Amino acid sequence: MAIEYPHTLGLILAGGLARRMGGGDKARIRLGGASILERVLARLKPHCRTLIINANGDPARFADTGLVVIPDGVPDFVGPLAGILAGLDWAAVNAPDCQWVVSAPGDCPFLPKDLVPRLHQTRSAANAPLACARSGQRSHPVVGLWPLTLREDLRRALTVEGLRKIDMWTARHGIGIAEWPDTPVDPFFNVNTPDDAARAEAIAKQYPEA
Repeated sequence: MAIEYPHTLGLILAGGLARRMGGGDKARIRLGGASILERVLARLKPHCRTLIINANGDPARFADTGLVVIPDGVPDFVGPLAGILAGLDWAAVNAPDCQWVVSAPGDCPFLPKDLVPRLHQTRSAANAPLACARSGQRSHPVVGLWPLTLREDLRRALTVEGLRKIDMWTARHGIGIAEWPDTPVDPFFNVNTPDDAARAEAIAKQYPEA
């Protein structure tokens, strides 16, 4: 039976500095004939009525996607929570019937096909306002489901308290953990270095459906 879940905005987080890759946009790295960004969009699009990208710098570099590109609303590259807050703020103004944002990094080429419904199902079962992903023994707090009802609380945590760690903030409110296996392919493998990119290319060739 299909899982019922509410209107959810898909937010691709591409606002990092990519220092370990020597700069540039990791989301543009091509694996198996498609960029990581194209792969991420393909996994989110079936379950999200709207998709946007969080990226700092010139938004024109993503013009070919046709998607809205929003920068962090908090300055100085303070981390993924700033991108999540930017997504919540955009949804509040531009998608008034949307009460949920799902975030995924722009450097994860093998996201699960059921990411959005599973996060909603987990949140509901845990009776929690938040959900994030875990594969094997590793949690992935950036891959999460965020309610607009906590938008101002997150803003205060970032701008007044100076909080930067996602799990410290989510622990305050309660969070469900959605589990996926990490074999034969970890669905949350992320590309941070040139070696990671080479490994991801090999995985994409060995497991073309991943």
